[in-house]
Amino acid sequence: MPLTASPPRGRTLEVAGRALFLDRAGSGGPPVVVLPGAGLVGLDYLNVHTAAAEFTTSVLYDRAGTGWSDAVALPRTAAEVATELRDLLRAAGVGGPYVLAGHSLGASYARRFAQLFPADVAGVLLLDPGHEDLFAHLPAEAVELNERMKQAAADMPDLTEDQLAAARGQYAELFAEWPADVRESLVEHHLAAWRTVLGETANEDDVYAELRAGGQLPDVPLIVLTAMGRNPYWSQFGSEELIEAAQRGIRDLHASIAAASSRGEHRVLDDAAHQFLHIQRKDAVLRAIRDLIR
Repeated sequence: MPLTASPPRGRTLEVAGRALFLDRAGSGGPPVVVLPGAGLVGLDYLNVHTAAAEFTTSVLYDRAGTGWSDAVALPRTAAEVATELRDLLRAAGVGGPYVLAGHSLGASYARRFAQLFPADVAGVLLLDPGHEDLFAHLPAEAVELNERMKQAAADMPDLTEDQLAAARGQYAELFAEWPADVRESLVEHHLAAWRTVLGETANEDDVYAELRAGGQLPDVPLIVLTAMGRNPYWSQFGSEELIEAAQRGIRDLHASIAAASSRGEHRVLDDAAHQFLHIQRKDAVLRAIRDLIR
C-alpha cells in the first residue's frame, strides 16, 4: 500500500493493477520526466519540477515500491521499471517523445527506457549516473571502499530517537523551500522508508548487465552532469586521497559517456554532492533541461 492514503501533491493512476503516483505540471513539449535516484521519490524534485513547468510539461512520479506508489518486491529489472514508466505516461495522457532526466539509479532506468523505446525519447539528462564501466575508471581500492559502504548500510540498525530527531531537522532544512505540507510528508517518508535504497540497489550488477546488452542509446541530445562536491558519508570509509581519486575517475567516466554520443555534452558541478545535486544546483539542472528542449 502507499505510504499514506494520498500524496500531498499529484494523484495515483492504476497501471497493471498497481496504483502509481504522478504529478503533471506545465504545458508544451517535449515533456521532461524525472526518474528519481535510489531512496528518493518524485516530490524530492519538486523544486526542479515547478520551475521546469514554467517552460514545458514536467512530470514527477514514484516507481512501484517507492514513495506513494504501491508496494512491490524489490529489486526490479531495469526493463520492468522502464516499461512501467511508459505505461504510466500513456495512462496519464502525457504524449512523447520525452526528455528523460534520470538521477543516479534513475539514470540507469532512463538509459534502459531509451534503449527499449527510442522513438519515445527526445533527449536524455543523466544526473551523476552510475555505469556498467564504473570500476574500470576507479582505483583498485575503490572496489573495497564500495563493498564496505554497502555492507555498512545493510548492517545499519534502526535509528534511535536522537538520530531520528537529528535527521528530521536535517531533512526539514533540506526541503525548507518546499510547501509545508509537502515538506512534512517528505521528511516523514524518508525517516520511515530509508531502507528502500537497499532493496532498489540489490541487483545493481544485473541492471548494469541489462544496459551492457541493451545496445546504444538513440541519437538524441545528451547531457551528463557530474557532482564533484564532497560527500561526507564516503569520508567515513576511505581516505580523502582515495575519495578524490574515485571522484576523478567518476568524472572521467562521465566525460566518456558524453563523448560516446554524437550529441553529448559533459558538465561538471564542483559545488554539488551526489545525493542532492538537484537541490544544491537547481540552476544547472534547469539549464540542462532547457538546452535539451531547445
